Amino acid sequence: MQQQLKIMLDLQDGINSKVNADWRQQGFAWYRAIWIECAELLDHYGWKWWKKQTPDIEQVQLELIDIWHFGLSILLQSGKTHAQLAEEIADQLLIQTDQPDFRLDLEAFAAAVLTTRDFSVPAFGRLMAGMDMDFDKLYRGYVGKNVLNFFRQDNGYQDGTYQKVWDGLEDNEHLVLAARSLDSNSVSYSDELYQALVQRYAASAQG
Repeated sequence: MQQQLKIMLDLQDGINSKVNADWRQQGFAWYRAIWIECAELLDHYGWKWWKKQTPDIEQVQLELIDIWHFGLSILLQSGKTHAQLAEEIADQLLIQTDQPDFRLDLEAFAAAVLTTRDFSVPAFGRLMAGMDMDFDKLYRGYVGKNVLNFFRQDNGYQDGTYQKVWDGLEDNEHLVLAARSLDSNSVSYSDELYQALVQRYAASAQG
């Protein structure tokens, strides 16, 4: 787990630096991004008592992965090495909860984020447990989204020239297809996934 956590920390530092080389000094409100994501997540889960709602578990899990991106960014600002952070996260990430109502765990997590402007790894572990999300699913989902973010940045996302749809599929669908043939336990998984996207993108341009 520590090796995979370090990979995620390396990737998060990398994408943040790609967007802004001095991101640690900019004072970005990562905590605000987290609680906004919590609100979006709750909409996918359902909270309206006046209408029938069925939790969209897949979308909730995707929102949790987005929250993880912002949480890692907060932790990376501590000044500790990636190896030190990976060890601490591994010790704190207990994927279990005694709360049967996922929404209460979510609200407690959001309240803590707003109060402390920090990221609680144990509280996040409770959310993972409430959504039956194991570490492997978090890792695969995180690396996939991070690689896609890098790919978008490298292909004109900021200047508006990037095309999210190619060969009739959105880029996130291409990501899923590319990941199917790869081993997520490989230390070079993120690089292999990126190259798979490059090949699919180039093939679409030629076709």
